[in-house]
Amino acid sequence: MSRQPRPATFSIVARDPDRDAVGVAVHSKFVSVGSVVPFAAADAGAVATQSFANVDYGPDGLDLLREGHTAAETVEALTEDDPEREQRQVGVVGADGTAAAFTGEDCFDYAGDRQGDGYTVQGNILENAETLEAMADAYERSASPRDTDAGDGLPERLLAALQAGNEAGGDSRGEQSAALYVVKPEGGYDGRGDRWIDVRVDDHDDPIDELERVFKLYDVTLLSRAEPAETRPLEGTTAEAVLETLADLGFYEDTPGTEFGEPERAALEEFHGMNNFENHDLPVVEDALARGWDRAEGTGEARMVDAVWHGLSRLERK
Repeated sequence: MSRQPRPATFSIVARDPDRDAVGVAVHSKFVSVGSVVPFAAADAGAVATQSFANVDYGPDGLDLLREGHTAAETVEALTEDDPEREQRQVGVVGADGTAAAFTGEDCFDYAGDRQGDGYTVQGNILENAETLEAMADAYERSASPRDTDAGDGLPERLLAALQAGNEAGGDSRGEQSAALYVVKPEGGYDGRGDRWIDVRVDDHDDPIDELERVFKLYDVTLLSRAEPAETRPLEGTTAEAVLETLADLGFYEDTPGTEFGEPERAALEEFHGMNNFENHDLPVVEDALARGWDRAEGTGEARMVDAVWHGLSRLERK
């Protein structure tokens, strides 16, 4: 009888007590890893099930957490009666912040897990043990606020852990897919449900980089930020560069210059509406471009989105 392929994987499960948010970030040389590994609920916690994954660990684990079991008790309950537990790997973080994991003895090397304050990292078929150590270090280092921004939120910290793990060795078979799933109370679209961030890359040569790109677009489009105390206008060479980009994209027909008046704002407003950035008023988007343009990467629309994301990053997410 044929066996299901193993999602050889490294993942991090973590909780942000300040936002009452909990989530999973995962990478694998396995198509659509986001459809298999991550499970989360704001009233319970989060579970990553991998190796020869038992997807029942997801809903069953969340039920156990919801009933008041700690992460360690949940892991024990999930694995104790599973005849194939030695092929399983699971990481759990509860809404109470407890963290635990299990790595079966038959998981392919290198396989292991590490726990810290409110998080667990785990992986199998890894290039080395340093992958997990780098993930834990990156997650812990990113806890400090940045000098210019409001501070790394949970999604940025989870992505930083994935990048660090990949750079330290990652999946020994290569790269293919990645996912980021974070929940918090009333975090869903229009404040309904708890699905705050849900982005996936199912098949890509550079899935973690692509996941970061998609996350930034998701963030700018769907997530709200605190209103800025003051806004900057676009002016000078930055205004000219933005207008050149808007012209290339077909939103601006005049000759780009260093002034940003009503016709220029009309072009930006058309771009703003076309890209569904209604979560942010036009002056906030203009301010974000003014602050974020020099830090942005890419060209065209990608540069515009990246600049807005960088410019908004100083503001707290709601």
